[in-house]
Amino acid sequence: MDSLDPHQRPPEHIRNVYKKYQRMKLQHLDTDDVIVDLENDLPDSQRRRVSVVAELEPGKLNTAFRKFAGSGRDHEKETENLQKPVQVFEHQDMPGLHIIPALLPPEIQLILLSRILHRDLSAPSHLTNIHTHYTLEYPSPSPTSFFSICPSTTQPVAHPLSPTIHRPLTIAQLLNKKMRWMTLGGQYDWTAKRYPSSSSGSRSPPPRFPPDIAGLLSAVFEQTEPEAAIVNLYSPGDTLSVHRDVAEESGRGLISVSLGCDAIFVIGVGSGDGNGETKEASGDGSIGDNYVTNKVLALRLKSGSAVYMSGHSRFAWHGVPQVVPGTCPAYLQDWPADEDRHEGEFEGWRGWMAGKRVNLNVRQMWEGRS
Repeated sequence: MDSLDPHQRPPEHIRNVYKKYQRMKLQHLDTDDVIVDLENDLPDSQRRRVSVVAELEPGKLNTAFRKFAGSGRDHEKETENLQKPVQVFEHQDMPGLHIIPALLPPEIQLILLSRILHRDLSAPSHLTNIHTHYTLEYPSPSPTSFFSICPSTTQPVAHPLSPTIHRPLTIAQLLNKKMRWMTLGGQYDWTAKRYPSSSSGSRSPPPRFPPDIAGLLSAVFEQTEPEAAIVNLYSPGDTLSVHRDVAEESGRGLISVSLGCDAIFVIGVGSGDGNGETKEASGDGSIGDNYVTNKVLALRLKSGSAVYMSGHSRFAWHGVPQVVPGTCPAYLQDWPADEDRHEGEFEGWRGWMAGKRVNLNVRQMWEGRS
């Protein structure tokens, strides 16, 4: 939004909480009673501050899951039907932040992961952090997954634009650590912190947002039209610094879906930051009065969970100070090996996902399209 500065420094109280969890050891994360972990029993002090604000109808979700699973050739198993409504939670310190634990069943998580990292990563129109300094050599014929390349291959797949500064990257170097993010749909300019203008006739339209993923998300988050996404790939030790998403010309809510290892997610607002004190974001993201001041939450987000940053929380500061090692669920750990259709094609990459977190963060770029 134009009134908020994308370059503004986060408030100190939020940075302090972020640093606390960045430094915290694993054994202390597991016993910390401040972290909100909705998939485990909350202490009384937390339970009183959390409420159910909505329930998602199982029939509608089952229809969306079946449609998503059946929209490609990478799925052969039947998805398990949900029997009970899925609850949506909100913490009283962060109105508008909707937390949905265990939204996606394991089979849907596997399909989503494969669509993103096999199909979408192999599409040259979806830029990555690698493109800033390298020319990326895509497998052929297109689309062919990067994971179809043997991890022991020594031939480079990423060639530096400035060979005196950067070295070529093998496929193992690329996928194990160097690949940090990719974009879907609208291509975000990380230097200028903006999207291509919607009114510029000189710009070509952005790549099409994957319609199957858009359909899946729209079935749950009806107020947001998926137009752009940033897919972050984390390993233990990786972080995402505190920031806020203000480049969009729409105040519609942000959708965030977690796959793989647990993450600690810090979100907060503060007086004087343009999003706190006497400010309030309405349902469409506009700014009004009477907003909560100087509040910070730390959430533990597990695989298959989702958060929706809307209303008061739409322009909140947020970041990931820690990815928790050893927490990837068993049904994802061997990915991309053991996929139904591929009969050992990805065997060399078995266990790749065991140490990873993949986060899909989706937003609507422009108002008036939903």
